[in-house]
Formats: sequence, structure tokens, C-alpha cells
Amino acid sequence: MALDGALILATINGAAGLAGALLWYLGRTSRGFWVAARTAQAVSIAYAALVGVLYLAHDRPTNSLFYIYALLPVAIGFVAEQLRVIAADQVLSTRGIASSREVGELPRADQHEIVIAILRREMGVMAAAAIVVCFLALRAWGTY
Repeated sequence: MALDGALILATINGAAGLAGALLWYLGRTSRGFWVAARTAQAVSIAYAALVGVLYLAHDRPTNSLFYIYALLPVAIGFVAEQLRVIAADQVLSTRGIASSREVGELPRADQHEIVIAILRREMGVMAAAAIVVCFLALRAWGTY
């Protein structure tokens, strides 16, 4: 069961990560990506819970490294969320803008450009995290 879960985790995160990376490269945003990214995060949490249940049921792998690879995706998701939160500040500070109030005073086209830049940065962070989680899930599968 842990092996199947690892492959499911790798597949969902890999697909979300690759889609996000492609959209980021093309400079586009997508609501569908965010649904996929959130689904991938939920699967990471569900997989960590499954691993915990299997541990309590004494269904344990031969290599204890498995637990690092199986549980680390939850931490990666948490760190990615923290980086995503500061994305707006990074974009604004690079443009010399101190607050969101100043963005509201800019021409509409400039506001739109800033919003797209923030969304792209957030998407890049989440896509990279999903690709890392895919790699970790494949390692978990290989070490079980």
C-alpha cells in the first residue's frame, strides 16, 4: 500500500510541477494549476497519514530512510507556502514599491503587470516544490 501511495504521490506532484513549470516558462497563469497544486499538497498530507497508520500497524519498510522521504513532502509544502507568502513583497521591493497602497495608485496596466509578476513567482515556487515532492516520493518508493 505504501508503494502504491508513493507512486500516486509522485505522479500527482510531478504532473502539477511540470504543468506549473511550463506555465511559468510561458508567462501564463492558470486556475487549474492552483487546483492541481492544492490537490498535490492534500495527497502529500494523506500519504504521510497513511505512512503513520502503516507504522502503527507494524507494516514497516526495510530501510528507515523511507520515513524521511515519505514525510518530508509535508515539510516541503509548508516551506513552499512560506516562500509563496513573501513573493508579493519580493516583487514589490524589486520595483521600489513600499506597500500595496502604492500599487493602487499606479496606472491600471502597471497594476496588472505587478499582479501577473506576483502570480508567476508564486506559481514558480509551488511548481518547484511539487517537483521536489515528486522526487522524494520516488525515493520513498525506491527505499521501501
